[in-house]
Amino acid sequence: MSGTNQRIDGKRLWDSLMTMAEIGATPKGGVKRLTLSDVDKKGRDTFRTWCEALGLTVRVDAIGNMFARRAGRDPKRLPVLLGSHLDSQPTGGKFDGALGVIAGLEVMRSLNDLNITTEAPIELVNWTDEEGSRFGHSLMGSGTWAGIYSLDKTYGLKDVDGISVSDALDSIGYKGEHPAKPFPADAYFELHIEQGPILEREAKQIGIVTGAQAQVWYDAVITGQDSHAGTTPPSARKDALVAAARIVTLVDKLMRARGEDGRGTVGWLQIPQPSRNVVPGEVRFSVEFRHPIDGEITALAETFPADAARLVAETGCRLDLTELFRIPAQPFDPSCVDLVRQATQRLGLSSREIISGAGHDAVYVARSVPTAMIFTPCKDGLSHNEAESILPEEAEAGCQVLFEAVVARANRAA
Repeated sequence: MSGTNQRIDGKRLWDSLMTMAEIGATPKGGVKRLTLSDVDKKGRDTFRTWCEALGLTVRVDAIGNMFARRAGRDPKRLPVLLGSHLDSQPTGGKFDGALGVIAGLEVMRSLNDLNITTEAPIELVNWTDEEGSRFGHSLMGSGTWAGIYSLDKTYGLKDVDGISVSDALDSIGYKGEHPAKPFPADAYFELHIEQGPILEREAKQIGIVTGAQAQVWYDAVITGQDSHAGTTPPSARKDALVAAARIVTLVDKLMRARGEDGRGTVGWLQIPQPSRNVVPGEVRFSVEFRHPIDGEITALAETFPADAARLVAETGCRLDLTELFRIPAQPFDPSCVDLVRQATQRLGLSSREIISGAGHDAVYVARSVPTAMIFTPCKDGLSHNEAESILPEEAEAGCQVLFEAVVARANRAA
């Protein structure tokens, strides 16, 4: 990389990523750090220790979001935020979320090494429960902070064992005293692996993220009738799984009708009381659609429920469909995006502009704070998988861009 003599320490970054990956390590090389679990607590405690060793002031809000502040020369300036999340999927990878947090830590370490005092303060954030895999609401910490979810509603969410978010926060000691709501901030930057194949396919080192696509998520319950598999003829069956299969096919059809920009997924499906010789009488599953254009998601939200209900009715079953949330397409702040673009050019890194296909904490933060994201490639575009992988030099390049953009923003003219 050219264009700067203010270098982050790529080896230290990688070593810290590998140390964090030991917390919740799985046999297949991934991680399992479910949010607000004892393993998550260990990751949080390690992060807090690293931050405090740098002289950062750590505070925790009521939903468990962690903020580590490095003072600026002018205490009246609004802080520049950077960060991501440390929680993972049940069979997650080492880098999803963790890259953004640990790279942010490396930015702080490098500022100390280089004896740089920025004009504005800088705050490193570890958002609570970005993944949504335990309590069913992704972007929970940033969404509560941004006012998308009320704190009382979030506290009441429960996992499959009946443990509430409120109780889980208490059990690991991370229900903080600070309000979980937006505070004045100058900007937010988030580094993340792409979680898709585009950068790798095009041999680009950096993705300059200009925004995130629209989404709509549903919970679905199909009710039919349990009956004996050997004695119930076709004319008497009300097979909830057959009805669910028709919805899965419909989701796939609607996705493919929108070309390569379409996204439609049934990622979770459950027969509550399965048996080999019982026609399933109830099936529960998730449905989600994503697209870069708001109008496509609006159209899907207007037509999918009725189309799905009709298909289910044809099987003699009943569909209960609940829209969990709908997120409009979120453009990122042009001035923050331009700082990422300038840093990438100054460092001589290859790049392309890209829209995020995944939801990130940045999507909700952007509603209150000027925001930009930086993507690094990941092998085969694979993520939410224990085999998720990036190269040390890819992590270093992304972190260096993050450093340049954050410092430039924190030192801009008041």
